[in-house]
Amino acid sequence: MTPPLTRDTLAARLGPDARAWLDGALTEAEAAPDNVAFAPWELRFAAAGRHCGQDNADDVRTLLLQRAGAGVDTLNRLYHQGNAAERRAVLLSLPYRVPGPDALPLTEDALRTNDTRLVAAAVGPYAAAHLDAHGWRHAILKCLFTGVPVDAVDRLVERAAGDAELARMLGDFAAERTAAGREVPADLHRVLTLTGLES
Repeated sequence: MTPPLTRDTLAARLGPDARAWLDGALTEAEAAPDNVAFAPWELRFAAAGRHCGQDNADDVRTLLLQRAGAGVDTLNRLYHQGNAAERRAVLLSLPYRVPGPDALPLTEDALRTNDTRLVAAAVGPYAAAHLDAHGWRHAILKCLFTGVPVDAVDRLVERAAGDAELARMLGDFAAERTAAGREVPADLHRVLTLTGLES
């Protein structure tokens, strides 16, 4: 699992105004307690893309959550109040912020959407560590259904190996697509091969 960017690495990609904004945001995040209903740095979380560029927004938001010591309550609030970009950042931060399964409802919520940005973020290291077999199999099907490349799925090779139920589900999905005259995603055959149970 790649660690989040440090402040210095991130700042090197920013111009002077964005660096000053980032430093102010990080100072606010470090100073705020995590047990409040709202902290001023959360406004910075929402504004990260506007001040630091959309290409840097995920990294800025992840660093803010780290500096704030954001716990599950804060992550839940930011996820449910945020737009898709903010929700994606929360999902990407979960492996660094939540050691146990307490934030699984956020992963499961993202997997119920058809937003490919959220689905791709939801199948990362946190899902690999904490989704049960049933939930993980359905996450694979969600990727295939929405067109999210299975390369986004963390620990895919490890978890797919020998999974007979996943192989069955993939076979059923392929049969349904074929019967409907729709193309079977190439990634389906790849995952089926990884199970070692392709007939």
